[in-house]
Amino acid sequence: MPDTPLPPVVSEKSRTATLLLGLFTGFAGGHRFFAGKHGTGILMLCTLGGLGLWWVADLILIGTGEFTDADGRRIVRWQPDEDLASRSVGVDARVREQLELMQTDVYELQERVDFLERTLAQVRDRPGLGSG
Repeated sequence: MPDTPLPPVVSEKSRTATLLLGLFTGFAGGHRFFAGKHGTGILMLCTLGGLGLWWVADLILIGTGEFTDADGRRIVRWQPDEDLASRSVGVDARVREQLELMQTDVYELQERVDFLERTLAQVRDRPGLGSG
C-alpha cells in the first residue's frame, strides 16, 4: 500500500485577509465567502452577521487562529507563505526545556525520599528505643 500524504491541517488562506474581511465586511459574511463557506456566508448576509453576535464570535475565532476554511483546516498563517515549521521548532524547544526541568525536579525529589527512608530506617534500628 503506497504512503499517501495526509491532507494539511492548516489552510493556505491568509489570516490577515480573513481578519480584515471580517472587520470590514463581516456583518455581510465576507470572511466566510473568502474561506469558502458560502452557505453560512449567505446566512450571515441575510441576518446581518447574526445581528452582530455571530460577527463578533467569528472575529474572536479568527484572532485566536481557530477559524476554519470550508475544508475544516484552521486559518492560522498571517501571511500565505509563512513557514509554520519555524513556529513549531520554538514550541518543541520550550516543551523539551520544560520536560528537562521537570525531570531534574523528579530526580531531586527521589533523592530526598531515599534520604528520608534511610534516616527513618536508622532511627528504627537504633538500640535502646523500646516501646515508650
